[in-house]
Amino acid sequence: MIRLFGHYVSKLFLLLGGLELALLYLCVLGGYALRANFGEFQPEITNASLHSSAALYASLTSAAMLAMGLYQRGLQEAAALLVRLGISFFLATMAMSLVFNWFPGLFLGRGIFGLAMLLSVAALLTLRTIFFHFAGTESQKHRVLVLGSGMNAARIDHLVESEPERLGFNVVKYVRLEDGNNIIDEEKQTELTGSLLDLVTKLEINEIVIAVDDRRKGLPVDDILDCKMSGIVIFDLLTFFEKETSRINIDLLHPSWIYYSPGFHIGVGGQNGKRALDITVSLLMILLFSPLFLLVALASLIESRGRDPIFYSQVRVGENGEHIRVHKFRSMHTNAESDGVARWASANDSRITPLGAFLRKTRLDELPQLYNVLKGEMSLVGPRPERPEFVL
Repeated sequence: MIRLFGHYVSKLFLLLGGLELALLYLCVLGGYALRANFGEFQPEITNASLHSSAALYASLTSAAMLAMGLYQRGLQEAAALLVRLGISFFLATMAMSLVFNWFPGLFLGRGIFGLAMLLSVAALLTLRTIFFHFAGTESQKHRVLVLGSGMNAARIDHLVESEPERLGFNVVKYVRLEDGNNIIDEEKQTELTGSLLDLVTKLEINEIVIAVDDRRKGLPVDDILDCKMSGIVIFDLLTFFEKETSRINIDLLHPSWIYYSPGFHIGVGGQNGKRALDITVSLLMILLFSPLFLLVALASLIESRGRDPIFYSQVRVGENGEHIRVHKFRSMHTNAESDGVARWASANDSRITPLGAFLRKTRLDELPQLYNVLKGEMSLVGPRPERPEFVL
């Protein structure tokens, strides 16, 4: 993983994104070649227009795929992939339509772009099948050694057991130390009988995670420094969770981690630029997604037979503890919390409607939040406002 714009990004998915960007570009050239050689007419298109249109098509489609979450682990199911891919092409088509209205010289014709999309679907599915076949193998995953076998180490063990398909690492062993706790299964443990560096070399370890319950007891500081000087990557537990899951485990959060975290630096110019970007992108997304707004609203009315509201508003905690009202497409039954008790949504939650399950899976239920972004209550990139009942 590398850190890009303050976020951990998988090198494999960066490679996949680059390959798909090039592939989408080539598909436009392929569509043009098919149309020119086998069509009823020879399109009069300059090289500059052809390559500019190909670059536009590739860029917008890649951006739409990124927005639809197609570059994250765990999204290998054919149905989910096809749905998100279809929505990505729809969004890219809408975006290109706007650009062609402003720059008509870039429009190559419906036939060429139609062929390009057919080629793209076939090429992307083929590439992803091959990519995940090799990238998903055990040999491509980082080999991790966990220092500790207590409660903190058990957090990693639970993650490995519950989400194996989403992870880019394998825990080779948990090292039992004298920190007072030992709850990891015996077969997953090992003892530190010699130097830590020798054990790391023997097990071919790429990363070490410090997951002891009490760092004051039995932590082999000198051995860890030897590993660090030998090029082994060392992570504390909180940073490791952030890197692998793109989430921050609040239970492990401590002030010193926030003090030294590089993700909070932003100047006045950066704040103004971010706000300008929020407004610009939100307006463009509202224009692009306006047909989807209508389709989702119509589907919601049909599902509820016009008895339930289309939108759902909920109080959330925004910046500096300010309470804001966030808007979403309704994805649950109207009496989901009739007893007045706030609950997290769970897998196979009976409160979620069939349409709501689809909206949540594709993130379409969050489209109305663009209004909150325009108001300045939220940002396109930033912490997700949570309900007051769930905020400490």
